[in-house]
Amino acid sequence: MTTTPPAPTPPLRPPLGSLPPREHLRLGQTETVLDVVIPVYNEETDLEPCVRRLYAHLARTFPYGFRITIADNASTDRTPEVAARLDDAIDEVTAVRLEQKGRGRALRTVWALSEAPVLAYMDVDLSTDLNALLPLVAPLISGHSDLAIGSRLSRSARVVRGPKREFISRTYNLILRGSLAARFSDAQCGFKAVRSDVAARLLPMVEDTGWFFDTEMLVLAERAGLRIHEVPVDWVDDPRSTVHLVRTATDDLKGVWRVGRALATGRLPLDRLARPFGDDPRDRELTGIPGGLARQLVGFCVVGALSTLLYLGLYSLFRLGAGAQLANVAALLVSALGNTAANRRLTFGVRGRDRAVRHQVQGLVVFAIGLALTSGSLAALDAATENPSHGTELAVLVAANLAATVLRFLLFRAWVFPYDPNHPNHQNDRDDRDNCDNRTRSAR
Repeated sequence: MTTTPPAPTPPLRPPLGSLPPREHLRLGQTETVLDVVIPVYNEETDLEPCVRRLYAHLARTFPYGFRITIADNASTDRTPEVAARLDDAIDEVTAVRLEQKGRGRALRTVWALSEAPVLAYMDVDLSTDLNALLPLVAPLISGHSDLAIGSRLSRSARVVRGPKREFISRTYNLILRGSLAARFSDAQCGFKAVRSDVAARLLPMVEDTGWFFDTEMLVLAERAGLRIHEVPVDWVDDPRSTVHLVRTATDDLKGVWRVGRALATGRLPLDRLARPFGDDPRDRELTGIPGGLARQLVGFCVVGALSTLLYLGLYSLFRLGAGAQLANVAALLVSALGNTAANRRLTFGVRGRDRAVRHQVQGLVVFAIGLALTSGSLAALDAATENPSHGTELAVLVAANLAATVLRFLLFRAWVFPYDPNHPNHQNDRDDRDNCDNRTRSAR
């Protein structure tokens, strides 16, 4: 029976916190695994052949329960009558009438009403070969991916269409790559699927209700770290397509600007879409792996920046009464002692006096390497230029210190402050990983 969705209400804010780890769908919990939506506007001629062909294909090839939902976007021809007739004739077909146009609005409405764990859509012209449908949704059923898209721009895709549409499609995807750093290959192909648990959190963040809906959904999902599976498709262009290319392209460019600005200002709460890293149980069997690399890098950079400022100030001070080499040695020695002490406490979390002298001695060895780099740079400068200016000396020294920074961090992490899971100083790291494992098990 044809149904009309209730009046639109403000979307519920999704719960805070990351998504649980992906799992294979528990198929016994739902009779309908897949809901394929066909958004239509004034498609009285193509609708019935499309639905019957899709139904025959799914009944023959899809091993789980499915439903086909016709989303009528305020059609003014006989499309609602055709949809109602198909609804009555086929049990797996449902017709939904919307009083406003917009493909994005139709998908958002129907997907929100659906109870199927996998949600998909395709264009009514069936330009995409239906043999790609099962490969499209299989990664979502298995728990491998969060979203899946058909790609006409993949190397193994086979596409028949005119040069105008080919040029527009490839240009648009180049714009997405250049402006929004998108890595998916085909944003506009009308052949996509998403897990319902992901859609519940993702769709309230998508503002567009028209053709840019797909692109916005994919960009936000990719920026949040969700996995997007791409399926090469065989695609034949429908020359009767009623899509207004210029207006659609203009709206898409406006959408690119809006989404890019929102991402740049951090206005989107993408943390609500994050998946925990390490779904594979084997990740928890690895022991003795140093923790907190990101935190250590941040701490090391902060300490290094402050040490560099201290070094430059001391060098300028010592240079007033000494030569360049002597001023460099004195400034580097004092800043190295402070750098080692600060990294010991703040970056690598080593507390107390245990091995403090040893750490300072090892830090001095690292200092000697830095001294060799900076002194060698000054010697090279003196050999290349007679009486270099003070500003030139400082520039050379900054460059030499930057070159030594990476090596200094590696030596600190691997030699001066190596990770020891049995040492009390690293108890917190071990406890943090245990707590993370417990939360992951609870989520499962």
